[in-house]
Amino acid sequence: MKSSETWSVGETARRFGLETHVLRYWEDEKLLHPARDGAGRRRYGRDDVVRVGVIMRSKAAGMTLEQVRVMLDAEAYDRHQVLEAHIADLDRRMAEMAASREMTLHALQCRAHDIATCPRFREHVQDVLDGALGRFAVTRTA
Repeated sequence: MKSSETWSVGETARRFGLETHVLRYWEDEKLLHPARDGAGRRRYGRDDVVRVGVIMRSKAAGMTLEQVRVMLDAEAYDRHQVLEAHIADLDRRMAEMAASREMTLHALQCRAHDIATCPRFREHVQDVLDGALGRFAVTRTA
């Protein structure tokens, strides 16, 4: 890619599988700052394209646009606070996904007709039951 190469809003959106209004919205939200040509049309350069990629990856990871804005444009102290909180959230969500995966693997292999009656399956949701409205007494049988 040539360093002077630029793309229109339509070309940029198409390359990322987005609608053009998404890029315009991100610009309104001060996440993107594309240059303008002589006719006032947006021209996205390499740095703009990288920012679109960062926004997409960040949103896929659950970041809000405000968090993305801080990551891209804030002072280092603010950025570190936001990113540390996001990493903690990612760690929590990954632990939830790992627990869900284990539960799903058990369900896939379990021979119980009603999976919810399987004591070993119930163990996979005991932490959720413990946290809901106090402690639920779930009978554990061998």
